[in-house]
Amino acid sequence: MNLPNKITLSRIAFAFIFMFLLFCRGVLAKYLALFTFCIASLTDFLDGHIARKRNLENDFGRLMDPIADKILVLAAFLAFVELKIIPGWTVIIIIFRELVITGLRIIAAARGRVLSASLAGKHKTASQMAVIISILVFLIIRESGQSFWNPLWELWFKRGAFYLMLLTVTLTLISGLSYLLRNKNILFAGNEKFD
Repeated sequence: MNLPNKITLSRIAFAFIFMFLLFCRGVLAKYLALFTFCIASLTDFLDGHIARKRNLENDFGRLMDPIADKILVLAAFLAFVELKIIPGWTVIIIIFRELVITGLRIIAAARGRVLSASLAGKHKTASQMAVIISILVFLIIRESGQSFWNPLWELWFKRGAFYLMLLTVTLTLISGLSYLLRNKNILFAGNEKFD
């Protein structure tokens, strides 16, 4: 297993560490959760950069990179649902979309085709990660500024998180529908870009 593949797999480990820290009490744990998530997000850029620069791209990396992204993002969203920050139905929609796309990718892999993540898919993942980081920053502000935090701030925080999630769900659905329409015969065609 080469270095980029190890970095990709480390993103999955970071997802579990992040969830553990997020559920720990105290502002320090939230800072560490944010730091862990940011490091995990950077590995998404780092693995691809190293693979391209050193000519280490392979089918394992093409398959696992988007799966590791999904595990990291969904871990955060599910944690936010458990913490009652975002509504569960938004995450259910995202999970459904990701399962459909991942299912197609796995079926294609079984038929000898690797459907690597497209640029649009990377942009979608980046937007999801930006939303997660924004929510984490608000969590830190809430826990560190308890002297000035009040019910109105809480309302604005949850309303802002809700609208950010609506935007994320919309982008996720548009991205998924676009790829499905553009690649409806992907399983019967050549090796095309998909996410």
